[in-house]
Amino acid sequence: MFGVLNRFIGHLDGEPVQQPRATTNDNAFGFQVLRNKDPELPLEPWFDFIVGINGRLIDYPDPNLFATEVRNCAGSNVTFEVWSAKGQKTHTVSIPISPSNPTLGLALQLAPLSSTQHIWHVLNIPSPLSPAYRAGLLPHSDYIIGTPSGTLRGESALGELVEDHLDRTLVLWVYNSEFDVVREVELVPTRGWGGEGALGAELGYGALHRLPVGLGEEVEGPGEVVFETRADGTSTPVLDPMNPTQGQGVGPGATAGGHFLVPANMTTPPPLASQAPRSLSGSPAPGPSPAARRGKTRQYAVSPNRAFDEYFAEGEQKSKEQDYAPSRKGTPLPPPPKGIRSPPPPPSSGSPAPATE
Repeated sequence: MFGVLNRFIGHLDGEPVQQPRATTNDNAFGFQVLRNKDPELPLEPWFDFIVGINGRLIDYPDPNLFATEVRNCAGSNVTFEVWSAKGQKTHTVSIPISPSNPTLGLALQLAPLSSTQHIWHVLNIPSPLSPAYRAGLLPHSDYIIGTPSGTLRGESALGELVEDHLDRTLVLWVYNSEFDVVREVELVPTRGWGGEGALGAELGYGALHRLPVGLGEEVEGPGEVVFETRADGTSTPVLDPMNPTQGQGVGPGATAGGHFLVPANMTTPPPLASQAPRSLSGSPAPGPSPAARRGKTRQYAVSPNRAFDEYFAEGEQKSKEQDYAPSRKGTPLPPPPKGIRSPPPPPSSGSPAPATE
C-alpha cells in the first residue's frame, strides 16, 4: 500500500502546476479611466478599468496598440471588457466610434487593479465632537478612496497622512455607497477634541471592506430567484442563460421526470388525474360496477406532496383511534365462572356468630 502511495505522490510531483486564471489578482492590470469628457459613455472615472478590447484581454501594456485598435473600429462599434471596483465585477460595454473623429474622449492610465484596494471604510464615529463628525463623514456608507495630496498605498498610509496634517486642513475623496457619489471632505485632524485618535472615527481596511456593488446594479446570488410572479398570479421560472436545459421539466407541460419545483401561487393547479371521458350524447360515460370497483386497486395520481399527505393521514387516523376508543366506564363486570361458590357475606354487627360443629 505504501509503495502505491509513493508512486502516486511521485506522479503528482512530476506534473506541471497549473495556475488558475484570475483577473483580480495583484498582477492584473488595465487602463484606468481618469477622466470622461463624454457623459454618454457608461464609464466611471477611478472605478472602471478597461481590461479587454474586442474580445481579447489586454496582455501587452502598449497605449499605442490600444489607440490603433480603437481607430480601426471607426464607423462601427468597439467592445470593451470593463472591470469595476464596485463589487469587483466585469461587464461588457459597446461604444460607437465616429468615422470622422475616431476618439473616445477618455483620459486613461495603465494601473494595476489592486490600486483600488487601498480604501478605508468608516465603521463608526463615537462622538459628535470628533473631527470626522464635524466634517460630515457618515458611518457604514462612507469609504475614503484617496486624497489630492498624494497616492495612498498600504494600511498605514492614511494614518501617516493624518499625522502630517495635524491641526491643518486635509482634503479626502470619499465615496458614499448609499447615494453612489464621490465628494470632497475637508477636515482638520487634531488630538485635542476630547477622544482617541486624530480623526475620531473607527476605520476598516482589507478584504472585508471592499467597495460594494453600485445602486444601479442588481445583486442576485445563485438560486435566490426561482419564479417570477405575473400580474395575474401565475409564476414563470427564471432560467439561467448559461444552462439551456434548465427549463426542461419545469411547468405543467413538462414530463413526469422533470418536476423538480412546483410553484405555490399558481392560479389553477395542474390536473392530478385525467377526467372521465364523456359519451357522444353529452352525458358522462357509465362507470364500472360496484363489484369491479371493489376488486380493482385504487390508483393515485403522482403528487409532489404525497409523502406529506400520507404522514398527516397517518397522524389523523391515530388521533381518531384515540378519541373514539370505547370506554369501560359504566359497563357491568362479567359474571363469575360457574362451579365456584362465592364467599358468604360477613356477619353484621349485633347478630350471634354461627356455632361451629
